[in-house]
Amino acid sequence: MVGGKNITETPPHQRSVNTVFQSYALFPHLSVRENLAFGLKMRGMPAAERHTKVDEIADFIKLGDLVDRHVDQLSGGQRQRIALARALICEPDVLLLDEPLSALDAGLRSQLQVELLRVQKRLGMTFVFVTHDQQEAMVMSDRIAVLNGGTIQQVGAPREVYERPVNAFVARFMGHDNLYTISARKSDRLITALGELTAEDAGNGELLLIRPETLDLLPGAVEGPNHLTATVAERLYRGSHAEFRLAIGNTTLQATVNNRGRHLPEVGETVTVAVAPEDLVTLHE
Repeated sequence: MVGGKNITETPPHQRSVNTVFQSYALFPHLSVRENLAFGLKMRGMPAAERHTKVDEIADFIKLGDLVDRHVDQLSGGQRQRIALARALICEPDVLLLDEPLSALDAGLRSQLQVELLRVQKRLGMTFVFVTHDQQEAMVMSDRIAVLNGGTIQQVGAPREVYERPVNAFVARFMGHDNLYTISARKSDRLITALGELTAEDAGNGELLLIRPETLDLLPGAVEGPNHLTATVAERLYRGSHAEFRLAIGNTTLQATVNNRGRHLPEVGETVTVAVAPEDLVTLHE
C-alpha cells in the first residue's frame, strides 16, 4: 500500500517507489549526468527538461561541478550522493534505502546520516531505511520496526523502542543490556540475582532490564533504596564515557558513565550502584 493504494498489480516501472542500493549500482560506463538522467529518460522526459532537472538535483546534493565526470572518478561518499540523487530525481512517494551507508568509514557515514535526514525533511517523502546498525536506526528514524526471522517484534519511536522494549530480543538488539530473571515479587519489589530492587512499574514480565547508562556509580558503600554494593571488575575508557563491568555477588552488571568532571573508579575498587525505580523495565522473553 502506497498512499492508500494497493500497488501489488502495478508494473514495477509505474510504481512511485525508488531504491538506493547498498552497492550504489551506478552505471560505470555513464557519466554522472547520464546516471542521474537515466530514470527520467526511461519515462520519456524531453532532453532539455532532463538537463534542467539534473542540474537542479546536482546542485541540491552539492555536486554540481562533477556532473560531467564518470562515476569511477568519484569518491565513495560522492557515489553515495549520486545514487541518492538518481533515486530522488523521479520524485517517488517512497524511497527504499538498503543499507546505503554500510560501506563508508565512520566519519563519512556520520556526515551522510545528517545529509540524508536533511534531504528527507526538505522533500517530505517517506524513507524506508534498512540497517543493522542500531545507533544509525535511532539517529535516522521517526519510527523503528525491529524484525526477527521475518516477524516484526516491535514498532515505535526510537526512544520508546530503546527504553521500553516489548521483549528480550528487542532489548538485546537495540543496545547493551543488563537482563536478569525475576525469581520473586513482593508488590513493587523485584527479587533478582542482583538483590531486591523497587520498580515504579513492576509489570508482569519475567525478566528485568536495566540499561547501563541509567546507572549511577557512587564511591564506597552507600546505604539507600535501590543501592547495590559492587566491585569494579573491568573498566574500558572510551573518551566521552567509560564502560564498567561490576561484580555483585555471583553476577555482573554493566554500567556506562559520562566522563566529564567525574572520578572514574579503578578496577578492584568498591562502589555503590544506584538505579532509579522508573529506570527498571520488566519484559517477557
